[in-house]
Amino acid sequence: MLLPCFKEVKELTVELVKTPSVVRTSGEAECARRIYGFYSGLEYFRQHPAQLILQRTVEDDIERFNVLAMVRGTQGDSRRAVILLGHIDTVGVEDFGSLREHAWDPETLEGLLRQMDLREEVQRDLDSGEYLFGRGALDMKSGVAGQMWLVRYFAEHPEELNGCLIAIAECDEEDNSRGIISALKVLKQWKEEHGLEYIAAINADYSTPYHELDDNRYVYCGTIGKLLPTFYVVGRETHAGQPFGGLNPNLVTAELTRLIELDPALCDEAQGEVTMPPTCLKQADLKGAYDVQTPLAAYAYYNVFMHSLGPGEVLERMKEKAVTAFENVIAHVNACYKAYCQRSGHPYTRLPWKGRVYTWAEFYRELLQHHGEGFEQHLKQFTLKLQQSRPALDLRELNLRIVEEAWQWAPDQNPAIIVFNSSTYFGRVEVTGRTPDEERLLESVKAAVAEVQEHSDRPIVTKMFYPYISDASFMSLGGEQQELEELAENTPAWGSGYTHPVEDIAAINVPVVNIGSFGKDGHKLTERVHMRHTFEIVPNITYRTVKRLLD
Repeated sequence: MLLPCFKEVKELTVELVKTPSVVRTSGEAECARRIYGFYSGLEYFRQHPAQLILQRTVEDDIERFNVLAMVRGTQGDSRRAVILLGHIDTVGVEDFGSLREHAWDPETLEGLLRQMDLREEVQRDLDSGEYLFGRGALDMKSGVAGQMWLVRYFAEHPEELNGCLIAIAECDEEDNSRGIISALKVLKQWKEEHGLEYIAAINADYSTPYHELDDNRYVYCGTIGKLLPTFYVVGRETHAGQPFGGLNPNLVTAELTRLIELDPALCDEAQGEVTMPPTCLKQADLKGAYDVQTPLAAYAYYNVFMHSLGPGEVLERMKEKAVTAFENVIAHVNACYKAYCQRSGHPYTRLPWKGRVYTWAEFYRELLQHHGEGFEQHLKQFTLKLQQSRPALDLRELNLRIVEEAWQWAPDQNPAIIVFNSSTYFGRVEVTGRTPDEERLLESVKAAVAEVQEHSDRPIVTKMFYPYISDASFMSLGGEQQELEELAENTPAWGSGYTHPVEDIAAINVPVVNIGSFGKDGHKLTERVHMRHTFEIVPNITYRTVKRLLD
């Protein structure tokens, strides 16, 4: 028998979708206040106000909030606690074009979509009446709505809980994860104040079919890791009328992308599951204005997923690609120059270019050895002044500007590539059953899925790695200390613009499962969530998982 929740979860989803909360806008704060208002209206939290917090994010340049709600069970005196996670921010609506003002109104949007020429699959889903459309409907306000329903249920039935349930509705998942990083501090505080023993975290992020014929629904024990390897490419400038007199960094970054983009050899594998290959998220030169000089430098960064690899291993793989890219470009340029000389009747001599490739750690050590403390102090002051003058500077650009400034100190200004990490690190979390908490989570999920499966008209399949980045990565350290050291020494802004919250994560350090919304086309105009599975099946799987974890 399933708990009746469809109607309420749908209503909550629509209410949240109608509250625009694009990341880095005031909507994040408004959405958090609405969720806080929902919990504040429950009798349980009127009696236990200290267990409901509207938390402003820490060290943030804009005002936004998390909501944390804790229900303490009365079935026994257990201090064990399960954490629910769900992010409330969304990506923007530029992809909606002329429909963007209606992106937050599912009913109006559905009517407008019916007037459009849609892909066959989208049209079929629209006509079925089984899907709810709108920005954030899938990713992931429906997941948050299901958790809100669950908190309300246990707030009204605390006698069913032998332990604690904590729900976090966090902001800023789509950018720098300041929401969950801030929330960790409250979790750590509550652990100390209430003597809690955290045993598991349940994320509610979305899943989607792997291909058009995939009819499964998914639960994931564990989550994928992610790094953003970035390449600062220095060429040699020249006049456009003398192109062979220089080495264009745009050509080098183009070759890097050709070598890295979608290369299946760069996929990572563990427990029989394979990550998606890397893809380029940005590629540009650093020329600020037009003239007929070729660029001095360029850069590119790539999304790289991990199941088993650590940050250092990923960067070494990228360094190897950079070496190959340089070799290929130099060979190509010489071949072009030779052919040009033959055609123009000029004498050919091999061009002088050689490529050097460093990781940031290697490059930094070389400069420190050459210049001493003066370089180190200069870079610290440069970073501080940059942050003071541009407090909202994107983390990726902050790291790039630090590398760019360091390059000015390089004694050898010949072409080179520096490989580094420039973004928030999402650690992989592998759940194998090697600890009692992992074993309990795997058994609880397996039993909950089996019990609910008979009420679902689609197979519910359990896999081992949630395939998209999520804040679940901040629930577990997920790697060795050496890996975090490699991450730190290869992130230029480490300790100033960004530091991975190792100590706060260590205080939580639980296995994770993703039991979340299901639908299609996340981050697209036709984003849609499957209503029955998300509004009824998912909350019931989560309910049974929580009960088993705390029994």
